[in-house]
Amino acid sequence: MSYPITTKKTTKHRIPHPKDANSPLTGVLEQLEPEKPTQGRKIALLLHGTMGHKDYLFQKRLALSLPIDSFRFDFRGNFESPGPWRVGAFNNDIEDLEAVVKYLTAQFGYVIDLLVGHSRGVVTAFRWMCIAQEAASVRGFVNVSGRYRMPLMYRNMTDEQRQEVEKNGFYISKATVARQPFEQKITKEDIQEFSDFDTSLVWDRFPQLADVLTIHGLADKTVPPFDATIYARALGERSPGTHNLHIVEDADHNFTGLQDIVVAAVMEWFAMLETKKLKTGLWQTGVRYEGPHAESSRL
Repeated sequence: MSYPITTKKTTKHRIPHPKDANSPLTGVLEQLEPEKPTQGRKIALLLHGTMGHKDYLFQKRLALSLPIDSFRFDFRGNFESPGPWRVGAFNNDIEDLEAVVKYLTAQFGYVIDLLVGHSRGVVTAFRWMCIAQEAASVRGFVNVSGRYRMPLMYRNMTDEQRQEVEKNGFYISKATVARQPFEQKITKEDIQEFSDFDTSLVWDRFPQLADVLTIHGLADKTVPPFDATIYARALGERSPGTHNLHIVEDADHNFTGLQDIVVAAVMEWFAMLETKKLKTGLWQTGVRYEGPHAESSRL
């Protein structure tokens, strides 16, 4: 199922980076009513994952579907944002997010209302929510395929990559980003830094008022689905903030072929957020499931 696209004004922005003058951040602003003042208006931020970009997977379709303005951007070293990128440098990603928030709040007067992250973007956004003053305005947070147990990234390495690290101290990771080949050196130090990143702040420092939706696929081979249950436990005991867990049976890490389900789930959940009808528990979307096991799931 596809969700209807709204009519919005789309503009590209290059945001000066306060800590790296040579690495402006490129992003896309979607506005429902561009002719009206933006002071005090709510906005959603959409954060991509490792070796991703602002328009991949479900991000663009979600941005065009949301009933509020949105901004999606490329982290440093990804697609249209120049600069260094390292797999373990989450602090750099947090600096990028802080730069975007400052730009949107200072230049436009926006109020950060919703964060939607995928994979690495989830980890970055969770940390920002736990440490940033601006996070106090955030009503909603969507965690799509987010990792909690960081050391398990070692499981994603092939035997060949492990051998390369032992022999040379690094391996080369190859991917296709925005239809272009992309290579990145992953060092032994990067791997250790990634593994050591502390996600446990969500237990004690995540805002009490923010409502959270976690979406995870049972066929995810990159981040174990059990990580979603950890987030559910950590965030489900807060009050009055709620946590909803939405498990998609046949979905992989990127929700290949099922990305419209992510958009629809977020839209339905956000509508209930607006009406203050959310309660902690399992999330059951109203979208009819059309995966390979659809018939047996309706028996």
